[in-house]
Amino acid sequence: MTKLSIPDMTCGHCKASVEGALKALPDAGDITVDLAAKTATTSGPATPASLLKALDEVGFPATLVGN
Repeated sequence: MTKLSIPDMTCGHCKASVEGALKALPDAGDITVDLAAKTATTSGPATPASLLKALDEVGFPATLVGN
C-alpha cells in the first residue's frame, strides 16, 4: 500500500483528476482518494515514483506519506 499527500487537491474536480491519473496506471491497484484529508492510497505494486509522476503530469504534485 502506498499513501500520498496531495495538498493542492481542493475540490471534487481535483479529486476526479487525481483518481483518473492514478486509475490510468495499470499497476496502481485499488485506489482510495480522500478529499478532506488530501490523500490518495493505492494497493497495487506501482512504484511511488510512477504514482508521483502521474499526479505531477496532471498538475497535482504529491509527496509520499508511507508504504
